[in-house]
Amino acid sequence: MSFRLIPRPVQGTLRTGIAARHRSIALALSLAGLIPASVAIAAGVLPQGGQYVGGQGSINTSGNNLIVTQPGSTRGVIDWNSFSIGKGNAVMFQNGSGATLNRVTGGSLSAILGQLSATGDVYLINPQGIVVGPSGVISTGGRFLASTLDVCNCAFMNGGALTFAGDSNASVVNLGKISSTGGDVFLIARNAVVNAGTVEAPNGTAELGVGANVLLQDSSSGKQLFVQTGSKGTVANAGALRAAQINLQAADGNIYALAGGGTRVRATGTATRDGHVWLVADTGSVAQRGTIAASNADGSGGTVDTQALNLSFGRDARVLASQWNLTSPVFTIDTAAAGALRRSLDAGTSVNVTTTGANGVSGDLSVASGLNWNGAAALSLAAYHDVSIASGVTLKNSGSGNLTLRADASGIDNGGSIANHGTLDWSASTGIVSALYDMTGTYSPGTVLTNSAWTAAPFSGLLTQATAYKLVNSLNDLQQVSADLAGNYALGKDIDASATSGFPPAFAFTSIGDGATPFSGQFDGMGHAISGLTLSRTVLVTPGSITGGPDQRAAGLFGLIGTTGVVRNVNVNGNISDPNDYGSYGILAGFNYGLVTYVRTSGSASDFGGYSYASSTGGLVGYNYGTITRSGSSAAVLAEGTLGGLVGINAGTIRQSYATGAVTAEAHTGGGGGLAGSNSGLISQSYATGQVSFQPNYCGGGNGTACTDGSAALVQRNDGTIEQSFATGQVIQSIQPALGPPALGVASTNNGTIAGDVYWDTQTTHATRDVYSGTGTSAAKGLTTAEMSAPSSFGPTYDFSSTGVWAMPAGATHPVLRWQLAQ
Repeated sequence: MSFRLIPRPVQGTLRTGIAARHRSIALALSLAGLIPASVAIAAGVLPQGGQYVGGQGSINTSGNNLIVTQPGSTRGVIDWNSFSIGKGNAVMFQNGSGATLNRVTGGSLSAILGQLSATGDVYLINPQGIVVGPSGVISTGGRFLASTLDVCNCAFMNGGALTFAGDSNASVVNLGKISSTGGDVFLIARNAVVNAGTVEAPNGTAELGVGANVLLQDSSSGKQLFVQTGSKGTVANAGALRAAQINLQAADGNIYALAGGGTRVRATGTATRDGHVWLVADTGSVAQRGTIAASNADGSGGTVDTQALNLSFGRDARVLASQWNLTSPVFTIDTAAAGALRRSLDAGTSVNVTTTGANGVSGDLSVASGLNWNGAAALSLAAYHDVSIASGVTLKNSGSGNLTLRADASGIDNGGSIANHGTLDWSASTGIVSALYDMTGTYSPGTVLTNSAWTAAPFSGLLTQATAYKLVNSLNDLQQVSADLAGNYALGKDIDASATSGFPPAFAFTSIGDGATPFSGQFDGMGHAISGLTLSRTVLVTPGSITGGPDQRAAGLFGLIGTTGVVRNVNVNGNISDPNDYGSYGILAGFNYGLVTYVRTSGSASDFGGYSYASSTGGLVGYNYGTITRSGSSAAVLAEGTLGGLVGINAGTIRQSYATGAVTAEAHTGGGGGLAGSNSGLISQSYATGQVSFQPNYCGGGNGTACTDGSAALVQRNDGTIEQSFATGQVIQSIQPALGPPALGVASTNNGTIAGDVYWDTQTTHATRDVYSGTGTSAAKGLTTAEMSAPSSFGPTYDFSSTGVWAMPAGATHPVLRWQLAQ
């Protein structure tokens, strides 16, 4: 039996469309080593000579139908002399939710021109090749796999990961329709895998792979085929691929995503799988000629990953997704690539181009053709080494799109530089432009046009629309920030600072900025973390000769952040270990006079001895004169003096921030607060949940009298304003009740104003009173835990709408700040 692919004469645009379709099929088949004009197939009426060699079941033929019955939902292996299905014939596997492996031991390829169906999984292995003809229909309830590579029976019968291997030069070709309603579709070969028909797996993955060794590893959330040994094979798609996730892999071979009407490759996601498409040919080529789409089950955009040694694009190439990641050892954005990127960006797809420097190449990323797009999609150009924009080239956005130019994308301090010989035109955009280069690299800004009407997004901490940053990629780089305290810096990756621990430490870190030269630049963590930072040395803030007392010291990642200083978007894990000095101590900073936003700290902060009774200690900042917004700390604070879970002393502004760490006030102390020790500024839209303990040896700096102060769930002392805030942490006053206050829900002493939208949990704090003493006003309200978990308990000032400040997650016992949900 044979079939021929011969276009019929048609009229008008229909003729053009069908002719284009046949050209795509012909090209796909030629890539598979088949002749498109006449493909001869020795197609039997039904599979022949089947015998179970693993598991058990029955094989019965009735007319044009063959039925395989496998009891229960078991696994079985059948060897066949041949496995083809003629047009009008049908093969049915009644295998429950089990799996049947079919291996062809004879010398003919498998031609599926009729129908193959199954209730469970069907695997078809034929080293002579497998072709699903235009009339062929395969439909399974579970997984369908077609492969010219073989697999061990024992591995299949045992379940789990499978390794397919072989030296067959035959191909797997689909010209018909393959679908799995509840599982996945895998097409595997050493030479070529071609889809010029339809493959559908709406609840699973559709994966096409070529290689000498291919691993199939079950996953409910990601790709499952992994080419372990390349074969310089070809994967070509000229038909339709539709699945929750799609993966095309060729290792050292070629991938062709060919053009055609509509979207040829579409991933739609499920509740457990994000809509994701992979096109991976690490040392081979990916040629994209059409549209690739990825979306999630909720309708939001998915992700497309394209990775190859060589990338090429046709005039209709584009990606419809939330994110398109392109990766290559070295890359030049020429006219064709710029067109594909522009079409994708205009469609709302953010694009990230990264070069890896693999195979000994430079890893440079060059822009040789201009890009002009509208809308909010972002473009990131990240080079293993250098980024360069050619003379006369313009990158331009009209809308709110961001541009990031990143040298040394791996963060290895290779001297990565940025050279702009063209123009960056953001004069009609509200987006931002960021240029990141190594401390030992260089930055040539070229022409940068900005929007005079640009304003920074709320809480972003951005000062300018276009900013160049030196990259901090190591602990040594971090210390080198002290060499230029007015500079702009960004973390290039997470920093392991564990070398600062030990006695003596391998790296004795000194806090950045002091009283004489505070940090006055910008430090953007870019969402990265600094972990294991130990701070046992202090920097001088004010000499004792000025204060009339001892030298005032500070310790933190930053000793002192000046009035123009900005620190944002960073997580810091650290330990301040008993500086034994008079001063202010916080894991982020001892003193803050500038802006801290989107910063989170964890670890511990402790301060005892010497003049520590006059010190201030906080999980984030010791003494705040500036502004802290959308920041938080889970650090444990145990110290003398004035201490709080977030800030020791606040004389500035704390807004939309929180503290969850335990606070323990010991020795010479007036007590501690869950959020702040003392507040003379503004605390708004913030909360504390950590336990607060009061365990003094003496009160009031050691005067030996009864303790008139004590700890409280929110602040120890308030001389400023507190509004729209709450506390839930347990308060433990470890003193005789007759000598001091009981557990307090808001403040021990209040000489300021506490608004009526300030609350405390009467059950978890064990506090029946809001404040103990003072001359200020307090309208704070105590709520039960049940009331704390109901948004209606918080009155009109708390906004729980989808765009409001507050959120109440399912099962939560108190509100959280909505910005936290996005972190």
